[in-house]
Amino acid sequence: MENQTMVYNLVLSGLSDLPSLQLPLFLVFLLVYLMTLTGNLLIVLLICTDSHLQTPMYFFLGTLACLDMGYSSVTTPRMLFDFHTQKRLISIQACITQIFFFVFFAVSEISLLAVMSYDRYVAICHPLHYTQIMHWKTCVRLILGTLIFSMLYPVVHVLLLLTLTFCRLTPLQSFFCDLPQLLLVSCSDTFINVLLILIFAILFGGGIFALTFCPYIIILNTIMKMQSKAMRSKAFSTCSSHLTVVFIFYGTCFFSYFHQKTKDPSAVDKVTSVFYAVLTPLVNPLTYSLRNEIMKISLKKALCDLNILKEKNVFK
Repeated sequence: MENQTMVYNLVLSGLSDLPSLQLPLFLVFLLVYLMTLTGNLLIVLLICTDSHLQTPMYFFLGTLACLDMGYSSVTTPRMLFDFHTQKRLISIQACITQIFFFVFFAVSEISLLAVMSYDRYVAICHPLHYTQIMHWKTCVRLILGTLIFSMLYPVVHVLLLLTLTFCRLTPLQSFFCDLPQLLLVSCSDTFINVLLILIFAILFGGGIFALTFCPYIIILNTIMKMQSKAMRSKAFSTCSSHLTVVFIFYGTCFFSYFHQKTKDPSAVDKVTSVFYAVLTPLVNPLTYSLRNEIMKISLKKALCDLNILKEKNVFK
């Protein structure tokens, strides 16, 4: 049996090896990260300060904004650090920690999108009983259940990762520690890890996917039966933002993990991983703010109040 040298640090391949691109990429992704934090934080502040937005629908939207900030913060700061230092070294412990939080926020987000589908189902199909079904205790329990499930999901993967050994110097073909990429550089038998990923993807991933999209079959059937054109338009508008976010998140994830391999798969993987790991948290607040009339009205009101306060301070 050949002697194997244990590896305690891994190398991330990053987005580009060209030194001339490091500073431009650093500035671009720094801007994207700041815009992501600003957009999602603005949504949270509007929901907390505007009484018209303190409903279950916007409570879930505020939670989604918080998850987006955490989701983006797991990968982008590390990527910015690597652009700055150009070393791209990460310890095994730090890599597994990043995987834990990335999986946690990803599962939390798709689970929350399923909860938001149920909220839209109740609001459109059972409007008279909406306040009774979706009272605040129910909303809090749904969020807590989502977070607990999302916390337990990556724990199983992490416990199995801790049993693996790493003795290869092959770089991870990504700008962050992704679970499939980490398994590729392990010198241990990863059959159980891969099997667990497939089982969880089928059971939990398939279940969450069904809970997200199945309510919309009933929702669309209910909307088509509405006699008032104004009611149909209002019902469609309340669902369009949520559906847009769902399709963006699932579309980028599915394309990243299930696309047909090309001659240079690493380049394709890096580009698609940027979309679902970095750009999706930026797109979500833009989608909800631009497609939601109540959010736009609340934002305009907040800006007007801010201008009034500034004018008062000037005159003082």
